[in-house]
Amino acid sequence: MKTEYNFSKAERGKFYDPKTVFNFPIYLEKDVDEFIRKLADEKGKDIEDLVNEWLRGNMQLIQSIQ
Repeated sequence: MKTEYNFSKAERGKFYDPKTVFNFPIYLEKDVDEFIRKLADEKGKDIEDLVNEWLRGNMQLIQSIQ
């Protein structure tokens, strides 16, 4: 690594895109991952769809008791 870098010709915001959406990665523990993959395969669904259904159900439950 250099001790100094020259940014005199740099362009601020060159790669910035205000429409970009960042999706947070979710890391599951091995047992949870295996369970969800197996269940998704049995139901013929994508893992993302299955997890989103569960989370939406929990969101509705939480909202109903608040």
